[in-house]
Parts: sequence; structure tokens; C-alpha cells
Amino acid sequence: MPIKQLRVGYDNFSYVVYCVVHKKAAVVDPGFDAASTFHFLASKNLILDYVILTHHHSDHTGETKRLKMRFPSSRIVSSEEDGKKLPVRPDVVVHDGSQLKLGRLSLDFLLTPGHTKGSICIIVEKKLLLTGDTLFIGDCGRTDLPGGNLREMFSSLHEKIMTLPDELIVYPGHDYGEKPFDSLGNQKRVNKTLLAKNLMEFSMIP
Repeated sequence: MPIKQLRVGYDNFSYVVYCVVHKKAAVVDPGFDAASTFHFLASKNLILDYVILTHHHSDHTGETKRLKMRFPSSRIVSSEEDGKKLPVRPDVVVHDGSQLKLGRLSLDFLLTPGHTKGSICIIVEKKLLLTGDTLFIGDCGRTDLPGGNLREMFSSLHEKIMTLPDELIVYPGHDYGEKPFDSLGNQKRVNKTLLAKNLMEFSMIP
């Protein structure tokens, strides 16, 4: 599956998902180092269709304006809730269950509040799961920042993420784990936040 994981600094990951047939690309969470993104897009002769923001925090959105300036026909994608707090107005608002086409690829969206009110995850072709700051390798995103909510995070993880197929490959928003990506099935077995049996147990995780 064509995806490029970019280490853009400060333990942040940005991603380029692309259709090799139609040469269309989506950049996910361009927090820093737009130059690396530009270089990769040029190296593959890709046309930027979408800039997808999993949530509004600046370390995931910081280069959005530069991407939009370089590719003015690209469309900014976010949830309705977090779209209100972005540095640029979103062109496309997605909801739980929304789907976009990227060339021949299907992008399905899950609303997963907890880290922020409008956090989203993206499923690519029922094979990849881009989780932003909802799920990390071995952990989950913080809930103690403005807009965060512990109960909503537990619900997002256990009522949505845990119900997804084990075969999905998790690509997180930060390089905080022992590896940069992992199967969801393995994370279900080892990730302490997914192993918590109830909200009380979840709230006690350091």
C-alpha cells in the first residue's frame, strides 16, 4: 500500500498516502518540515489532492498554509469540531463514517474524540489505520489538554478502535513507541490503553 511515513521533527510523523495509478496524494498532519513533503511529492510526480488534519494542534497543522500555497487546488480536510480551530478554513468537513476517494483509493473516516473533541482516524483501503494522537504504539494520546476528555478517549478506543480488524496497520501521529508502526492485532494484545477493562482501570494508567 503506497504510504510514506515522514519524520518531521519533535517526534512527529507526517504521512503521504498516494494512488500510484492516478498520481494523486493526500498529506496527513503536516506539522513541520514541509520541504520534506514537497521533495517526496516531486520525487513521485504526485498531485496533492487533500491535506488531512487528524486534529487541530499546531504540531500537526503547522505547515498547512505552506502546502495550500504550493498546491492551491488541494483541499483541507478536517472534522467539523476541530475545523473551527484550524489556521485555515477546511474545504471538506468529514464526519463519522465519511468516505473520500483518492484516485482508486478509499479513505474512510472515524470520529474519535478524546485527545481533542474532533479528533479523527483514517482507514485507507481497509488496510492502513492512521490514528493521529488517538492511538500510539503502546499508548494513547493525552486527555489533559484543552478539549481532551478521558471518558471520550476510552470510548473511542474501546468502542471504535478495538472493533476494527486486527490486520490493519497502525500509523500513529508520534514516534513514541518501540516501533514506528504495528498491526492493530498486536496492539490489542500489548497496548495498555486497549487492555484496560473499564474506565476506572483506564484512568489509573500512568
